This record gives sequence, C-alpha cells and structure tokens, in this order.
Amino acid sequence: MATTTDSCDRNDVYAAMCPCRDMLDLLASKWSALVIGALEDGPRRFGQLRLRLEGVSPKVLSQTLKRLEDRELITRTAYAEVPLRVEYELTELGAGAAVPLKHLRDWVESNAA
Repeated sequence: MATTTDSCDRNDVYAAMCPCRDMLDLLASKWSALVIGALEDGPRRFGQLRLRLEGVSPKVLSQTLKRLEDRELITRTAYAEVPLRVEYELTELGAGAAVPLKHLRDWVESNAA
C-alpha cells in the first residue's frame, strides 16, 4: 500500500510528493504575493513594478517574474519598439490567485503590530 509520502495521485498539499506544493511555495513567497497584487490593476513594466515594490532588488524581481511566468500566473509581452517595451500582466490563473492573496495582504496590514 502506497502512502501519500511515496506518491501523489491527487492534489493534496499535505502529501510530500504533491506537485501542488511547488505552486504553494511560489504563492507563499512575499515577492510573488506583492507582484501579483501590483498587477491587479493592469499591466505594468519592470520599472513600474520596482517602484511599487519598495526594497526588491532587480535580480529578485526578475527571478520572481520568471517563476510566475513559468507557472502561467503572468504573461510577459515584449513590444517591438525602440527602446524595447516589456509589460507583465496577470493571466486568468493569476487573477484567481490574486483574490485570496489580497485577503492575506489586507489581513496582514490590519493585524501587523
């Protein structure tokens, strides 16, 4: 008899081998939660995100955007302009994740000491 720690036949974040843990890890990241929140009002450029997310380094922001794009939570659109213009926007999946993350951010702001 296989245990949930050996394999994951269903989505169960408590199971050690469940692939949904990767998504949970990504969404539990402070910077991911803040990037998703910053994109709730529409597309933004990298520089706009850096200004909104005070304290994030360009490297960490770039890595966070790449991870969110890889998991199809955001899209990256490059426009053939001089200079090159790149915008990031929530996907439908990302907009769905934004709802509980907004509740979490609101709760933290209301309850932080």
